[in-house]
Amino acid sequence: MNIAAVYHEAKSRYAYAYDKDTLHLRLRTAKNDVDNVKVIYGDPFNWGPKSKDDKTYTEHVWKYESTEHLNMVKEYETDLHDYWFIAIRPKYRRTKYVFILEKGDEQLLYGCRYIVDISKNKEKVLDLFNYFNYPFINPIDVYKAPEWVKETIWYQIYPERFANGNKENDPKNVLEWGSIENVKNNMFFGGDLEGVIEKLDYLANLGINGIYFTPIFTSPSSHKYDIINYFEIDPQFGDIQVLKTLVKEAHKRGIRVMLDAVFNHCSFYHPFFQDVLKYGEKSTYKDYFHIKKFPVFAGNPKDFHFDDDKNVLNYDTFAFTPFMPKWNTEHPKVKEYLLDVARFWITECDIDAWRLDVSNEVDHAFWRAFRKVCDETKPDFFIVGENWDDSYAWLQPDQMHSVMNYEFMFPVWSFFGHRSIKATEFKYKINKLLCLYPKNIGEYLFNLLDSHDTTRILNICQGNKQIMKLAYVFQMTFGGTPVVYYGDEIGLAGGHDPDNRRCMIWDENLQDLDMFKHIQKLISLRKTYPLMRELDIKWVDTNDNTNHLIYKKQTKDGTLYVVINNQNQPLNLMKEELVGDFYDVYNDKIITIKSNYIVNPYGFLILKKLCKNKE
Repeated sequence: MNIAAVYHEAKSRYAYAYDKDTLHLRLRTAKNDVDNVKVIYGDPFNWGPKSKDDKTYTEHVWKYESTEHLNMVKEYETDLHDYWFIAIRPKYRRTKYVFILEKGDEQLLYGCRYIVDISKNKEKVLDLFNYFNYPFINPIDVYKAPEWVKETIWYQIYPERFANGNKENDPKNVLEWGSIENVKNNMFFGGDLEGVIEKLDYLANLGINGIYFTPIFTSPSSHKYDIINYFEIDPQFGDIQVLKTLVKEAHKRGIRVMLDAVFNHCSFYHPFFQDVLKYGEKSTYKDYFHIKKFPVFAGNPKDFHFDDDKNVLNYDTFAFTPFMPKWNTEHPKVKEYLLDVARFWITECDIDAWRLDVSNEVDHAFWRAFRKVCDETKPDFFIVGENWDDSYAWLQPDQMHSVMNYEFMFPVWSFFGHRSIKATEFKYKINKLLCLYPKNIGEYLFNLLDSHDTTRILNICQGNKQIMKLAYVFQMTFGGTPVVYYGDEIGLAGGHDPDNRRCMIWDENLQDLDMFKHIQKLISLRKTYPLMRELDIKWVDTNDNTNHLIYKKQTKDGTLYVVINNQNQPLNLMKEELVGDFYDVYNDKIITIKSNYIVNPYGFLILKKLCKNKE
């Protein structure tokens, strides 16, 4: 066996409490290297006589909980590794455990301190010194998130470009709605919160039940990620009363509301930073930011051009833009100020969630305090971080519930859009994602296909709307909580930022109504069939020649199959497991699959297995 590839870590994503009674254990081995893995586990303090007849307790032995060693399931595979899984329920909520790896006649015991061949050293099997330890399942340490999120389909709105409901608050330099396709971030088209209120019935008809807004607080830009006043709605969007109305009307329709918290940085024109620029080292706020030396800045920030050798900033910022100085969130007054912001909008407007901009650059201590404030203010509040890679360190019970799941988006782009990977590699990448986080976290990840920070999914799919439909089929049949970026549902195109921020199209003659119906139907099906929301995937078939996927979602309540034909040729579906009678849930009809079945080019099937009548 390839011992170097074997990996487990106690109290980690490899060993975690799924709930107050259940532990999930994972083990990684080299691909196709191990035939079977068993687990021995038991309470570390459960010792007793070797036999029932020993009334004198002359010889004590450890009593492990299972009468037979338990077999793990080889749950997922990647190009390099196999991942094994088991759920156990320690009787007293604490346990020691060890793994036995089997390959042919070889048996290796894998513990926390050494690996040993137990066919030659049987006495090592019960050496608790070598057992991994889960000391105790403390309920407060178990990851939890609001139950409502599992059933939420989000819709991301970039307010300045969604809808103009009140021309009275338009900026002076407003442009005619949709008059320019090649948009820039310094352009204004008059989108506002009243426009969103007017379109709530449209959103309810689409079927979404959560709205994520990019920032809406006072800022000189169209994107509002450079905030001047965190306690004020930007006047071009409305005011606090308009937001209160929006939230109330959204809640009437069963739609939750998430705002964007920009706590990594603020605007160059924020009064605190302006005070630093004016008074330098004498400023009350000089320690609110990461100042390297004084004077902090001279001249017009618009003229600044970063150069690593010749022209660097005297203060930390988001990226290298002088317009966004970075907050020192370790400073008590900064922490108090920003936490007051978080509390204020929950209390005043009854919002349901915060999305945290650039969350991976803010210290963990701040996010722990932030989580505490949110939990105390509204117990079923939801928090999503903007992290672009492995985020396990932030997804702890005392920090964030979820992150924008770019680890989901990139493989989807590669397989459906860029066509840079085939079906098998796509499966491996999705499997790796499914093993990246504990299952109770995976159920809440914010799964996106695009956003205000990326090229739109239609452009990623090279303008092919049939392929884009397939990407949405995969997203809506995947676990977690999916999000639709505004306009995707009517075929809005756009390259990278800022081209991905075009004005929403409201003329139905210019909308792709077929795409709208497709996404609307997938949303409806996801609500109707909980199997679509199940996290775990069982792969039935992937084929690199035909580039198709077949996978299933399975629980005690039934089985749902998904077939995706990611090629421009018909797929002759020949799979023994898919022979029989099925309910085609997308097309609302019963079909019978015999020895083969034709799936159209870039077509798909979502099939519910029909149970045979008992005779």
